[in-house]
Amino acid sequence: MEQKEKIYHFICDELYVPMKAKEMAMILQVPKEQREQLRRILDELVAEGRIELTRKGKYVKSTGTFLTGVYTGNSRGFGFVTVEGEAEDIFISAEHTNGAMHMDTVLVSIIDTKSGKRREGAVQKVLERGVHQLVGTYEGQKTYGFVVPDNQKIMQDIFIPIEHSMGAVTGHKVVVQMKSYGENGKKPEGKVIEIIGHINDPGTDIMSIVKGFGLPTEFEPKILKQAQNVAHEVSDADMAGRMDLRDWQMVTIDGEDSKDLDDAVSLTREGDCYILGVHIADVTNYVQERSALDVEALERGTSVYLVDRVIPMLPHTLSNGICSLNAGENRLAVSCIMTIDSKGKVLDHKLAETVVRIDARMTYTSVRKILEDHDEKECSRYKNLVPMLEQMGELAALLRSNRMKRGSIDFDFPETKILLDKNGEPLEIKPYERNVATMLIEDFMVLANETVAQDFFWREIPFVYRTHETPDDEKIHKLATLIGNFGYHLHIAQEEVHPKELQKLLGKIQGTDEEALISRLTLRSMKQAKYTVENTGHFGLATSYYCHFTSPIRRYPDLQIHRIIKDTLRGRMNQKRMEHYEKILPEVAKHSSEMERRADEAERETDKLKKVQYMKKHLGEVFEGVISSVTGWGLYVELPNTIEGLVHVTALNDDYYHYQEDTYELIGEATNKHYKLGQKVYVQAVAVDDLMRTIDFKLAEE
Repeated sequence: MEQKEKIYHFICDELYVPMKAKEMAMILQVPKEQREQLRRILDELVAEGRIELTRKGKYVKSTGTFLTGVYTGNSRGFGFVTVEGEAEDIFISAEHTNGAMHMDTVLVSIIDTKSGKRREGAVQKVLERGVHQLVGTYEGQKTYGFVVPDNQKIMQDIFIPIEHSMGAVTGHKVVVQMKSYGENGKKPEGKVIEIIGHINDPGTDIMSIVKGFGLPTEFEPKILKQAQNVAHEVSDADMAGRMDLRDWQMVTIDGEDSKDLDDAVSLTREGDCYILGVHIADVTNYVQERSALDVEALERGTSVYLVDRVIPMLPHTLSNGICSLNAGENRLAVSCIMTIDSKGKVLDHKLAETVVRIDARMTYTSVRKILEDHDEKECSRYKNLVPMLEQMGELAALLRSNRMKRGSIDFDFPETKILLDKNGEPLEIKPYERNVATMLIEDFMVLANETVAQDFFWREIPFVYRTHETPDDEKIHKLATLIGNFGYHLHIAQEEVHPKELQKLLGKIQGTDEEALISRLTLRSMKQAKYTVENTGHFGLATSYYCHFTSPIRRYPDLQIHRIIKDTLRGRMNQKRMEHYEKILPEVAKHSSEMERRADEAERETDKLKKVQYMKKHLGEVFEGVISSVTGWGLYVELPNTIEGLVHVTALNDDYYHYQEDTYELIGEATNKHYKLGQKVYVQAVAVDDLMRTIDFKLAEE
């Protein structure tokens, strides 16, 4: 300790000149055999924030600019540190990562950079490792092996001693438990704990992504048993004390493949008013708080919808069985019954525990045929329901019109639908279009979510809200520049944009060639919605109150909200219960948001993988597309089927191209040829990378 303080005071002396450890050892006359100890002392002082390490590896007195954050790696060696509460990430160059790996919590010192540039830092110490297991491809040698991580943000290969390989052979996809992280110049070392399958085996590709994101694949036997024990048919005792709606005409409207039907709708007229019922499966009746089922549902946070499978939040016994609002069967529900006037305003509402019996399980296709195509066969098949469906169509249009008037942003670009064969090979990739039926259900669910959120906000009861913050000024100004290339304008008042401005923009581009592109650019400029206990409103929907109430089978916050509603309806929301919710809800909201992000990322990665596999079969073919993004390294081109690939700047071999940052264009030096957003081009698919999940194009003749 005395030596440590001596070195610290030496560095703090006003006559001290910044120097490297080697120079310090010479000046302090530290013997060679003790120089390693000197370096350890210096590392400790840095970790404590008492001294700093400069970009040139010299030690100086601390200026107090130390921060703790999470390191995000990059395949090119550098990385970024995200500090909670800080708007901008800190750039970490390759020489200043100090052994940090992707997702590590690190102590970082700020290195002064020129004004206007991104802050730059140096990792001083890894405080906590973030990756304990990873998925990769095993490469075997005679006496050892190593694993190349699938996650390109983890740069180092993992050394595997032969006795810890589980008999894996070259080409196996494996799960590795980390044992060491490459300290003291050694390679990171791990132990194979699971062999997923060979890289060429059907299903191994998706399962590798599932394991890589740490998604659960099975339910424990005790949880399955508990689900079976509670999934009994609805009895008279179950229905006692509930509002009986079994004689109300109501339907479920879902996709053809849907099995977990957690919402039903009903509609009647009373004079000039509509009585809209949104009836949601009462999942909390079967998933008791703190039960094994509840703990597992909270841990999962959400169901995950991948291209070839669904990873449910709850066992199928519940999600596809007793909690699914199957036609003709008695089911328990929590209903939001709203009285809506002829102008689309909610005059009154009632929340109730109910029992329902669905008249028909309808599909989006059937409802579209009735409301849009007036298909005789479909209208005849559902003749008893057609009058109600037509009234639903009227009400949905009214509600949507009101939302648009207040500025709700409606992103109407197609999602991706990927069709696979029995071996998981992509057969077709196409846009998944919305229609009048999907929008009708969306309109009703949004209204129910708003109504419930507003009710509980004014009750001042602890609650979980779905919130969406106003976008950052910088991103909105960037969007304004981008859309200026197309001749559109955004009005930004007092450095803040109103959602109505973005909604107007989307209205202007409707039906144009650039609609899908500008919709995506607008979406990218916005923040992600999240779950919070504070009600800060929802920017995208232009509403002051919003929550997720309508899908308790597949989202934990909805399940939690149902408990709060039922406690309130039953008069159990006393001070003790309020304190209970105040204690648990912040973590529920935070964890649910994190699990939602994980699910979204896993879904995107599986989609990207299948798009790469699809294009591998179409190499050499020419496609028409539009330029969806322009960067200094090339043009991203999106095809009508939603596949996106890169034309690298080096593939533009007819000229030397400069990147014009303010207009997001590539401009030829000699030819003055311009490549900009939204421009139609023809491209040829030239290469794909399965591991990086990237597609390379080159420009082609029409």
